[in-house]
Amino acid sequence: MTQSDPTDNALAAIASILDRPESHREPEKPAVAEHAPVIPPPIPVTPPPIEAHGYSKHGPGPMASIRFKWTVRLENGDYYVDETIGENSTPIVNGPMSREAAIQMVDDRESDARRRFEQLKSEMTGRGAAANLVRKDSGEA
Repeated sequence: MTQSDPTDNALAAIASILDRPESHREPEKPAVAEHAPVIPPPIPVTPPPIEAHGYSKHGPGPMASIRFKWTVRLENGDYYVDETIGENSTPIVNGPMSREAAIQMVDDRESDARRRFEQLKSEMTGRGAAANLVRKDSGEA
């Protein structure tokens, strides 16, 4: 009888384990899955409606004395939007309108003012950059 290498026996044992047909194996089930709690899907939450009376937004700008402000107020069941420029101006009153229309007006006016402000700011910085280029080209420092 010949003496075989112990590694051969170990490799043969591993091969016999790995060569088993797939049909004889049972699928492994994680122990955690059996006890995992069932989490229900999130319930969509709708935010409460915006309180219109007192709803207010400010326009952009570096100086409060020329900054726009829009404020919704409720008077006798109707909504009005007071538009002011600066802190001590007499408001321009828009209304009567529905609650939704008043909130939408404030949002639209603020959005439009912000867009126009950014456009003006962009034009001013563009002109400033162009003026700097002209000065550099003409040799001025």
